[in-house]
Amino acid sequence: MSHLTGKTVAFLATNGFEDSELTSPWEAVTEHGATAVLISTETGTITGKKGHEAQVDRTTADVSAGDFDALVLPGGVANGDKIRMDAQAVAFVRDVFAQHKPVGVICHGGWILTDADVVRGRTLTSYPSLQTDLRNAGATWVDEEVVVDSGLVSSRTPADLPAFNAKLIEEIAEGEHQQQTA
Repeated sequence: MSHLTGKTVAFLATNGFEDSELTSPWEAVTEHGATAVLISTETGTITGKKGHEAQVDRTTADVSAGDFDALVLPGGVANGDKIRMDAQAVAFVRDVFAQHKPVGVICHGGWILTDADVVRGRTLTSYPSLQTDLRNAGATWVDEEVVVDSGLVSSRTPADLPAFNAKLIEEIAEGEHQQQTA
């Protein structure tokens, strides 16, 4: 097992996130010793599409990519669509990539990557309905359980969470990846 003690992992989400795509990776990184921080567009709590409530730690207005060792982008159609409309969230994602930090993205979480313009030349997967958007943004989209491309870990659905979490832990433990760029 990898140890993530001393690492801080940002989770970027808003209302309508896919519950298990937030809670399962959160549990995985914290069980390995990392500190998880929930970032959203507003303070208070956010609610998943199945009712899980999560307390927001920080807002997109008051975070810096330099404060974190990695980023996780949970899915959920409403979450994925809304979070990419926040210019500060998009800038934060772009900065995480520019600083070569590991990023885990699952399901509809990948939408923000197109707005941040960080998928050109990268290989990843997502929920199948995003494949055209990702390809149009310059990515190579594949239909696989989990894909790792130089620190970018991607998966399709909650069914892929065990494989996603294992690779996410591995990539965070490895640290920065120079090929991970904005």
